Amino acid sequence: MMNDDPGAILAATDALAARIATVRAAISRSIFGQGEVVDQTLITLLSGGHVLLVGVPGLGKSRLVETLGVVLGLATKRVQFTPDLMPADILGSEVLDEAEGRRAFRFVHGPVFCQLLMADEINRASPRTQSALLQAMQERRVAIGGVEHALPRPFHVLATQNPIEQEGTYPLPEAQLDRFLMEVTVTYPGLDAERAMLLATTGAPEAMPQQAMSADDLAMAQALVRRLPVGETVVDAILALVRGCRPESSDDEIVRRHVAWGPGPRAAQALMLATRARALLGGRLAPSIDDVAALARPVLRHRMALSFSARADGIVADEVIDRMVKAIG
Repeated sequence: MMNDDPGAILAATDALAARIATVRAAISRSIFGQGEVVDQTLITLLSGGHVLLVGVPGLGKSRLVETLGVVLGLATKRVQFTPDLMPADILGSEVLDEAEGRRAFRFVHGPVFCQLLMADEINRASPRTQSALLQAMQERRVAIGGVEHALPRPFHVLATQNPIEQEGTYPLPEAQLDRFLMEVTVTYPGLDAERAMLLATTGAPEAMPQQAMSADDLAMAQALVRRLPVGETVVDAILALVRGCRPESSDDEIVRRHVAWGPGPRAAQALMLATRARALLGGRLAPSIDDVAALARPVLRHRMALSFSARADGIVADEVIDRMVKAIG
């Protein structure tokens, strides 16, 4: 167990900050102009959570997951979600073996038995298949034929979703959305980044990402995140923000009128871990209210729903969250 002495935590934070700088440099050789997306994804992994990457095709979402798997030294599997995908295609299944005249069932592991699972276009699979990931994402284990099988540690799901193509898709249920620590919006790269990408990917063979951490290093970093101190002002800001986005407890008229349901306690837990991880990513010993404000959108936007009147008025969840961020100062 890690020493909780402040001096030991500070030394571990400094050492990890140097390692993370190496990780960022390794990622930047393959991913261009998506610094905020990379940081938010790293924050999610340092927090021990799962991330939903939302963006149109061709923005490098799949490439980001593949690069992270190499740079962080994680065993990575990829599943292309389609309408005919079955739960057994993800979790695995029991097969009947016959050897020396004896028959017995043997469990064949599915792709979920990895450390970094890329669920590509997760909203294209049926709700039955989507729900197969629920237990794995929450409890890091799956039950097949009444027998529970533990998943490798660490275990993370990085799912992608196309926000513009809705034909032949199935919206993710709220219970599954809540299991994603963040919903990260992937936007178009800037001009300079896109120019660098063109030159790097259409000429000589591309530089391959190099490993900069191991799975054990990531597990130690996740343990360190949970030991970073959090000031009362930050805790109060998290509670005020999350509770302020609930129509039942908010003092804001816009929230009470336009939010159908707000984020639950898991949102506050996610925000607490994410702010610690963001501080660690910046080489700081403790998070600040600025960390809370910076992570409010990706942590909360998929954990609340707006009413029909809000949609008719053109109000989106990010605008409501921004109002609550201003309220916490």
